[in-house]
Amino acid sequence: MPLIKAYLLPHSPLLIPEIGKANHSFLNKTTAAYEKIKTDLVSSGIETIIIISPHNQIGDEFFIINSAPEMELTFSDFGFIPQKNYLKGDVLLSDIIKNQLKNAFPIKITSEEKLDYGSAIPLYLLKSPDSSFKVLVISPVEKLDLTTHFKYGEKLAEIIQTSNKNIAIIASGDLSHRLKRKSPGGYSPKGAKFDNKVIEYLSEPETAKNNILNMDKKLILEASECGLKPITIMLGLLNQTRWESDILAYQTDFGVGYLSLEFSLQNNENRIEDKNLDISATENKSIS
Repeated sequence: MPLIKAYLLPHSPLLIPEIGKANHSFLNKTTAAYEKIKTDLVSSGIETIIIISPHNQIGDEFFIINSAPEMELTFSDFGFIPQKNYLKGDVLLSDIIKNQLKNAFPIKITSEEKLDYGSAIPLYLLKSPDSSFKVLVISPVEKLDLTTHFKYGEKLAEIIQTSNKNIAIIASGDLSHRLKRKSPGGYSPKGAKFDNKVIEYLSEPETAKNNILNMDKKLILEASECGLKPITIMLGLLNQTRWESDILAYQTDFGVGYLSLEFSLQNNENRIEDKNLDISATENKSIS
């Protein structure tokens, strides 16, 4: 089982200290969640991160896959340009996905060197000197329903299962943008209701799929969110996997629902230990 880790993470630019400045400290619980995950990715030997971003040139009719061989982490739109930060793209995996799914789903391949902020912010916060993971960015489709996104996730899982890499999946997305009067989308009482429902549903793995797929469309629209389709793809990816939810943080300080959640995958520790044992055996054989 090459899928080792799976998370839902918010992508607020305020999480980056140089952008958030004084406001950054208000998101300390979310920052702590990111730090934990950064450590977990290194200790788990993650080789590729597949990030599901709702802002990766979201297509009206196509699932977008960014297969650039090198991707830049930059935030000029937010007034912050860090020193050159690049991550390698997993071109081989993107080609496999395209070739195996192009007849089943509408897929469009792009090669954008500059990462969208929905993927750049989480990757910037998770990157460390000890990590050397490659990246694959995929995005949902504006005009397709949740069920199609779920099925897309299921087919992605079949491809990932055949990989010999340790892979992590990140669904990048925020919940309602209408939780307070100062919210980006203005206030709606349906905003908090939407967030509470999503958190409730993800807390019950056995029923999460049906509950998410059958959410009230008016409630979704009223919430003004950007995380539901990434979550739905994630649930498709995990449909044949036993998991439990671990809520690491949930913050609403700026009128947007920032949920940090780990989908704790069952029985994946054995694979990591087995891989380490294989390495040790190889080293011992070389020494002898």
